[in-house]
Amino acid sequence: MKEVHFRLVTGTDPDLFQERLNNVVEGLSDDAIIVEVLFSSAHTGRNVEFSALIYYKEVEPWKD
Repeated sequence: MKEVHFRLVTGTDPDLFQERLNNVVEGLSDDAIIVEVLFSSAHTGRNVEFSALIYYKEVEPWKD
């Protein structure tokens, strides 16, 4: 195992939040494995803020 990483993604617009999540996942290297995604939402005034904490690890490539 190489390294452990966390990425926090937030947004108040559901579509923009989804786009940000997609960008993080698409931007991961081929040697990365998503371990867990923690999700929460909170009311801030009249808006809802969506948050996701993505926990992933970089691993050694598989060798035959």
